[in-house]
Amino acid sequence: MTGSAGRVPRRSPVKRRSILDAAIEVFSSQGYARTSVDAIAAAAGVGKQTVYGHFGDKERLFLAAVDEARAASSGDPDNLASFDGSPLADLTAIGERLLDVVLSPRVAALHRLTVAEISHHPQLQRTWKGSAAPALDGHIAAYFRTCDLDGTLVVPDPARTARQFAYLLVTEGRVETGYGTLPLSPDRRRAIAGDCADLIVRAHRP
Repeated sequence: MTGSAGRVPRRSPVKRRSILDAAIEVFSSQGYARTSVDAIAAAAGVGKQTVYGHFGDKERLFLAAVDEARAASSGDPDNLASFDGSPLADLTAIGERLLDVVLSPRVAALHRLTVAEISHHPQLQRTWKGSAAPALDGHIAAYFRTCDLDGTLVVPDPARTARQFAYLLVTEGRVETGYGTLPLSPDRRRAIAGDCADLIVRAHRP
């Protein structure tokens, strides 16, 4: 029979979610250096040892918070837009949704914090090399693959074209808004998405 000293404490998914939410908010508002585990624990309504039990230390909690924000920037790949068969209209709609997500206050704040901390955390450097929105990139790539198959566009490398579209769009949006610190009007958001979609469609038109 295993005594209490040998038991592995059970981790609560609800508490983990509360800690991550609190970490994102506190890191975003205070920055990495000024944020303490005590402050995150207090914001999450748990004890400091509970935070350590779920994430180990402050750096691993920060990395988990960044991963969470990156996952959020993927959006819902099954609910991006109602495609009408026109690549220009479809990509404009997808682009608007993507800008909504990556320029949202939470995701934009974590992105700025990641840029500030990337030189201090090697793991962030490795993570940063991946796609900023893996699930969404996959969804866009699937769309380009469909366009290539039905002949509406010529897309030899759908994954590369998806990344080019996403990076062009997101970079334009971030520069326009000072990396999420300034508002983006619906009209301007639609214009950025439409311009990026038009460029990609022109480049891959049959």
